[in-house]
Amino acid sequence: MKADVNHRVAVSYLLTVEGKEEDRADSSNPLEFVLGLGQLLPGFEAAVQGLEPGETFEIELQPEDGYGKYFEDNKVTLPISIFEVDGRVMTEVLEIGRVLPMQTTQGRTMMGKVLSVSPESVEMDFNHPLAGKVLHFTGKVERVEEVSPEELEELAHGHSCGGGCCGDDGCCGEHHHEHGDGCCGGHHHEHGEGCCGDHHHEHGEGGCGGHHKH
Repeated sequence: MKADVNHRVAVSYLLTVEGKEEDRADSSNPLEFVLGLGQLLPGFEAAVQGLEPGETFEIELQPEDGYGKYFEDNKVTLPISIFEVDGRVMTEVLEIGRVLPMQTTQGRTMMGKVLSVSPESVEMDFNHPLAGKVLHFTGKVERVEEVSPEELEELAHGHSCGGGCCGDDGCCGEHHHEHGDGCCGGHHHEHGEGCCGDHHHEHGEGGCGGHHKH
């Protein structure tokens, strides 16, 4: 059976960026998704569509087809008071390089990496970790299965992702990604739509409520 729209497809793959391994799903624990629901990057789905179990694929996605360009103004300086709980700054979570969930005024959760910390402020980067990067995938189709109309209806309305990260945060199917960002998952965030604090963005939703999501 060939992989086609509304089929459940299981794939093993290796993602490399600038010659270094970024993510993988082995044949013993493949990435599973329903083709055509927009759960994965369009270029990734296009490479898989039409293949049968055992067939391999190799693609290279430019930033515009992956996680978008890297924007300097998605680096934001936030007042350290945002990270206060009961009057105490949660310094234990403010480790350089740590990725934290923050919430926009629209209630959207965005992931930001801590770049620097001072007594008054915290600088965070809300670009996707793979923004501006060329993605090189090699992989193999492991299984192709039909999906019942009932399950398709449920998936279409509930956008269920079997335990992965869903929707605009990158649905990764049932495969667990060690890097936590769903490297081949969903849709990249459009420029300006996910930065927290009182910083104003010219390109998107504007500033966020600045609340740290605990």
